[in-house]
Amino acid sequence: MSESPPTAAVLIIGDEVLSGRTQDTNLTAIARFLAALGIDLMEARTVGDRKAQIVDGLNALRAAHDYVFTTGGIGPTHDDITADAVATAFGVALPEHPDALAILVRRYGDDFNAARRRMARIPEGGTLIANPVTDAPGFQIGNVFVLAGVPTIMTAMLEDVAPRLRTGAVVHARTIRVTGVGEGDVAEMLTAAARAEREVSFGSYPFGHGSVGEIGTNLVVRGRDAAKVETAVAGLLTQLAAVGVAAVRA
Repeated sequence: MSESPPTAAVLIIGDEVLSGRTQDTNLTAIARFLAALGIDLMEARTVGDRKAQIVDGLNALRAAHDYVFTTGGIGPTHDDITADAVATAFGVALPEHPDALAILVRRYGDDFNAARRRMARIPEGGTLIANPVTDAPGFQIGNVFVLAGVPTIMTAMLEDVAPRLRTGAVVHARTIRVTGVGEGDVAEMLTAAARAEREVSFGSYPFGHGSVGEIGTNLVVRGRDAAKVETAVAGLLTQLAAVGVAAVRA
């Protein structure tokens, strides 16, 4: 029996996300990053800058999944409490990491103040995650990867994370664009296909509703076995053609 693919979860941290002032894009970036490595992203949560919420969310997610990625809350300001919360979740101290301190001293020179020094605090036992954009590192402890909230920085940090992960078989996805009908018109067909092929997943995503122009449904077929995905797509195309529904590979 083949080994099950690794699973992951994301914990998005920040009052600014919950308030609507900041639109989160990190979840999409992490999802695409993991998909390319064959790691299944199973869950995502968003919590505010409240230590108890972060601790509770992190402990639940790290117990349930192979990997957890946190974003946000590792900067120099008073509400950047992610490192404190992670240390509490793991039951360890939060000392200054000598390598992190050296990186920050080089980066800021005479502008290295007490606020920026907070970013050198790493939970005991943690290892640094390189930050090629602003140098201030993230860190890994156990199966948890603590990343910046700024999207450009977070994405750059993933380069140092990738080699640390156990990868799985990549999921192949194919889309069929069905025009002129809603997802309710193809629901029974998709249900039958899902029952017949358990190793392939089927999804439907309507488009154009409530707007002027073409309406229809995108059917998405996903699976780790590329041949089975292609067979499922061919089967759906044949069935759609048989009932006179216009459909093409997107």
